[in-house]
Amino acid sequence: MLPLWRRKLALVSAVVAIALLGAACTSAPLSTSAARAAPAGAPGSSSTPGAPPASLAFTPKPGAQQINPLDPVLVTASTGTLNSVQLSNAQGKMITGIMTPDNLTWKPSEPLGYDKAYTLTVSSSNPQGVPGTQTSTFSTLTPSNKTKPYLTTTAGTPFNSASTYGVGTVVVAHFDEKIADRATAEKTLSVTTNPPVTGSWYWVDSQNAHWRPENYFQPGTKVTAAVKVFGLNLGGGLYGQEDAHASFAIGDSHISIADDTTKQVTVSENGKVVRTMPTSMGMGGSEVVNGKTITFWTQPGTYTVLDKSNPVVMDSSTFGLPINSRLGYKETINYATRISTDGIYLHQLDSTVWAQGNTDTSHGCLNLNAANARWFYGFAQSGDVVQVRNTGGAPLQVWQNGDWTVPWQTWLAGSALR
Repeated sequence: MLPLWRRKLALVSAVVAIALLGAACTSAPLSTSAARAAPAGAPGSSSTPGAPPASLAFTPKPGAQQINPLDPVLVTASTGTLNSVQLSNAQGKMITGIMTPDNLTWKPSEPLGYDKAYTLTVSSSNPQGVPGTQTSTFSTLTPSNKTKPYLTTTAGTPFNSASTYGVGTVVVAHFDEKIADRATAEKTLSVTTNPPVTGSWYWVDSQNAHWRPENYFQPGTKVTAAVKVFGLNLGGGLYGQEDAHASFAIGDSHISIADDTTKQVTVSENGKVVRTMPTSMGMGGSEVVNGKTITFWTQPGTYTVLDKSNPVVMDSSTFGLPINSRLGYKETINYATRISTDGIYLHQLDSTVWAQGNTDTSHGCLNLNAANARWFYGFAQSGDVVQVRNTGGAPLQVWQNGDWTVPWQTWLAGSALR
């Protein structure tokens, strides 16, 4: 048996060993606990907060109202990128658009409409690539009234790009409502030509502006006209309903001179006389019918060919002269080429062949024999020039198709921009 002091020493050593063993057993759990308490946001941390969505700017601002359909519409990402953008109206129509190559900006590629509600639906990704969707709505203005423009000849006929027109062609911009702000309207009107020519607009009235060059066109000239009024206030809340465009070409130069001294119509093509036709023009004088004075002159001035009809019914009651009156008539006429808005034609009339070349017998038209009327009918094109000289009566007026009777300086003064 060990001595007592050695037994006590062994017992103390055993207690210390057990204590050390306990400390060693608790060391691993303490280390794991420390790892779980690492600062938030450290790599691999499960407590990293989510990044915000892409930052987008909308033009117009969300909820905007009474936006002009010409105002810019944009979606721009200041952080992140755009994946896709859809713009639709309340009826579900999708508006096409263009995305920039960097996928940061989108805009529509077609015009919007009046009085429409639109929704922008944007799919985007934030800088971390997390996708998201945002929407914005806006609405466009509701005009109190709208006007539709038309580009026509002085006969009111739309231009045909497949046809050729005469060297005296006048471009008419017609609005179906009265224009209060002519200056704003005229700024939207344009005529470009190749080769270039000097020309100007002239307001005949509050609905019609005419454009012509200072001098006749050259054959072969290409002409393009446009009215760009959509989205513009033309005065008093009247907005342009839509734009209008027209293009055409000028054909050979056809200039006819009807001289009442010789009672002949001399027709030239590109400066060369190609036909001379005896004629009988207006008999002259006037008559008062139902308080209205009706004259029987072929008014002097520069006309242009408006259109042609074969046959045409000529009815004197259309200008106030009753059919059953002393000088009234209603006849079917062949090969009629119209040159004035109030009914002056070059046409066939066999009953006055005896007078053609020597005596004026008509109510104002230029009578021709059958062969000449048929030839001229086939020769003439809209916009050809017909000059009437040495007759009596009042000079031809603009409203009668007398644009070329207006002196150039007077014509320039008829612009709303001078």
